[in-house]
Amino acid sequence: MPHLMLIKNVRPMAGDLTDVCVRGGIIEASAPAPDELANDTTVIDGHGAILLPGLVDAHTHIDKTFWGLPWQRHSAGPLLIDKIENERRLLRELNLSTYEQGLNQVRQAIRMGTTHIRTHVDVETEGKLASIEAIQKLKEDFADSVTIQIVAFPQRGMLTRPGTVELMDAAVAAGADLVGGIDPSSMERDPAGHLDAIFSIAERHGVGIDIHLHEPATLGAFSIELIAERTNVLGLQGRVNISHAFCLGMVDDASLGALTELLLEARISIMTHAPGYVAFPPIRRLHDAGVLICSGSDGIRDSWGPYGNADMLEKAMMLGIRSNFRRDEDLELTVQIITKGGASVMGLDGYGIEAGCEADFMLVPGETMAEAVVSRRARTLVVKGGKIVARDDECLV
Repeated sequence: MPHLMLIKNVRPMAGDLTDVCVRGGIIEASAPAPDELANDTTVIDGHGAILLPGLVDAHTHIDKTFWGLPWQRHSAGPLLIDKIENERRLLRELNLSTYEQGLNQVRQAIRMGTTHIRTHVDVETEGKLASIEAIQKLKEDFADSVTIQIVAFPQRGMLTRPGTVELMDAAVAAGADLVGGIDPSSMERDPAGHLDAIFSIAERHGVGIDIHLHEPATLGAFSIELIAERTNVLGLQGRVNISHAFCLGMVDDASLGALTELLLEARISIMTHAPGYVAFPPIRRLHDAGVLICSGSDGIRDSWGPYGNADMLEKAMMLGIRSNFRRDEDLELTVQIITKGGASVMGLDGYGIEAGCEADFMLVPGETMAEAVVSRRARTLVVKGGKIVARDDECLV
């Protein structure tokens, strides 16, 4: 018979105290009576902790992290291209194992309660598909401990570096889950050409798109218009995500309203990691309008910056701080963004803590959802597919 796990005295989404039963990796409708428990049943007392679905890091770069290494002095310049070139130099000099570094970040994420990750992985003419292959192996090796989606990502551009378009196509053909893109106007200087290339790859292989858009104000708005147009024409509604989208926090109200309508029509989702240095999308306004929003760690202790620890509850707090959220219901929105929002963007089936859902969840002490966000206490239990992957602040895989 399938293994039985009983989690006693927990409060799903900070609600009433109850017990949660897991059988064969699936959450059951009700807990069994004591005399129904098998001898090998795993029984855990949650001590009144909040039970949340596994956290979703919907945007990170696990192929670039320095997590687990001695402290690296940060020396990147102020411009995007400065950071890109500094990263290339450091990765060459350090000669790191992409697999091992990615695993370091993944184990830290699991420890913090994350059960699902979407990672952008570099594809370029120097390393070709080496990083994609390393992270794909990591994805396969730890499939029962964390769900990983891979975005083939042209960090240094596509059209400006001959051969990259073909490598991007090969990466998706080799198993990357989505095709990425970056700043079609400011980096590529050919927005139509860049978007034609990535949408063509997506259409040919039947995958979704997740495009980095750092472009400001009206330039970024122009790119969103082009992305929405192609999404609708090719029937990719609900399969396109725009990451960062700083421009949505820079345009006037009328322009924001028009862009919101475009996003809704094309069912384009938005990822924001609450950057500390630039305007970012107004998450409450977009959410209330019906735009799907997710969040992610972005870079974690890499050549771009010293910050990040793979804690999506901390990311929820940052969303709240940057949005000037003070009310509990607003902080609850940030939890929704790092759970159901990310799950919807990743297209996860069976996600949640209701009966019939896959048993991917975590326990964190706290009185309310808002208190859990601002206190961010150690995760006492993390379960993936009915398997305990972290306990008492320690990753077990």
